[in-house]
Amino acid sequence: MKTEKERKGLVQLYTGNGKGKTTAALGLSLRASGKGLSVYIIQFMKGRINYGELESVKRLPLVSIEQFGRPDFVDKANPAPIDIDLAVQGLARAREIISAGEHDIVVLDEINVALDFRLIPVTEVVDMVKDRPQHVEIVLTGRDAPRSLIDLADLVSVVVEVKHPYREGVQCREGIEF
Repeated sequence: MKTEKERKGLVQLYTGNGKGKTTAALGLSLRASGKGLSVYIIQFMKGRINYGELESVKRLPLVSIEQFGRPDFVDKANPAPIDIDLAVQGLARAREIISAGEHDIVVLDEINVALDFRLIPVTEVVDMVKDRPQHVEIVLTGRDAPRSLIDLADLVSVVVEVKHPYREGVQCREGIEF
């Protein structure tokens, strides 16, 4: 049987316009921690302190989470310098965590959106994923994933919105959407 450092980590990508990409990555993190795997989650473009996962992770000794973003929406056409700075900091932290190889799984939550908004360069993310230690599993989430990451990934799931309560005026619900 292979040790955890000998197993091959894959690249998983969750994209599409439907709800559930972050939820899938968090579910995977919960499952992995239950089997003794170490998980590090880096959230791009998120800075709200009341996301439910921030509290849950405090109860999971093998899961860590960091946010690199403001609680405000980012203007895609004209991102504020702080939004770019925070995304660059998140990428630097991701590179540090991944290259150290101390975690079995690294989740880069909403990184696809940060790439689509051109807050960080796609080539740097592709290189980081390619250069990772072989045992590190990478999970990339967010709508509008670039073709280069889709091609690089071992698993790609596209979450498609068929119906959503927002369309009927239902607002975000605590513990469900955040």
